[in-house]
Amino acid sequence: MLPAREAGRQALELRGEPWKIATAGWFDRVEQRRSLFARLIGVSPENIALVPATSYGLAVAARNLAAGPGQRVVVIADDFPSNVYTWRAFCARHGCEMVTVERAPDQEWTDAVLGAIDERVAIAAIPNVHWTDGALLDLPRISERVRSIGARLVIDASQSLGAMMLDFTTVQPDFLVAVGYKWLLGPFGLGYLYVADGHLSDEPLEENWISRQGSDDFTRLVDYSDAYREGARRFDVGQRTLFEATPIAIEVLEKMLEWGVENISVTLAAKTQRIAREAAAIGLPPTSQGRRAAHMLGLRLPEEKLASAPGLFAKNQVNVAVRGSAVRISPHVYNDDDDVNRLLSTLAQLVN
Repeated sequence: MLPAREAGRQALELRGEPWKIATAGWFDRVEQRRSLFARLIGVSPENIALVPATSYGLAVAARNLAAGPGQRVVVIADDFPSNVYTWRAFCARHGCEMVTVERAPDQEWTDAVLGAIDERVAIAAIPNVHWTDGALLDLPRISERVRSIGARLVIDASQSLGAMMLDFTTVQPDFLVAVGYKWLLGPFGLGYLYVADGHLSDEPLEENWISRQGSDDFTRLVDYSDAYREGARRFDVGQRTLFEATPIAIEVLEKMLEWGVENISVTLAAKTQRIAREAAAIGLPPTSQGRRAAHMLGLRLPEEKLASAPGLFAKNQVNVAVRGSAVRISPHVYNDDDDVNRLLSTLAQLVN
């Protein structure tokens, strides 16, 4: 956003004069960011940790969950690599098995995941929305099944938070992580980790000074404390303050709260529904079976067009992501009718 860019410019100017940064500047804007994000997703700020990446949040979850021989960790096929690598390493350390759920061509991901969850499962580590094509997983149904067997639920919501609502009261994840630069429209390197109440006393991934009680008194930093700050702050990354980027995230979160996530979702649904309808009419079906997120869709490309597709999209200034044999389309509120028309025209050129 343009106002966010201006906030970033002002932040860089301040960073150029660091003697103007008071002690409170290490904490107040960080807590503002935490609170704004918590409001956006409908949880308490005490359950939010500030992390740099999805992999960091997943690593926190992996450090504090348990599984042993004969137990399983469930992931879905073609998931984002960070989730796969995290749980592959977890299973190697703990002697458990990672089960990768595949789905049949006419099957929804939800049914495939539910079919894989039995009493052997210790952890289900799944996304809310598949990153390749927007296929939606029914988290309330999956959560109910996971909790019924006493297993743990870890969610990567990077492809959904900011563009669709999630009912935390119903879903009840143990951990949920999201980057801040996708649908949250924020800067790179500022992500978020939701930690359920039952895990607020768990072990952080690192031991840093700013997460300790009394760290806001710079005159007493060497009066070392074993006590962490309240809530999920013990899981914050060490350099969470990020003077240059935090004001950008604050500006964006305030604007998204003004817009309302539900309004964003409705707006994006109208765009993707039109794209899906007109693409199907020219022979490009969606890749997701059944339900998909309102803000994303994947279209199956003819095999003989895969090599030429990226060049044609670039030539026509259409920014989409070709993933395997499909194209992922993810418009946002800044995309207008002219953008959609250019996309549809390019797709028509591709198949003709």
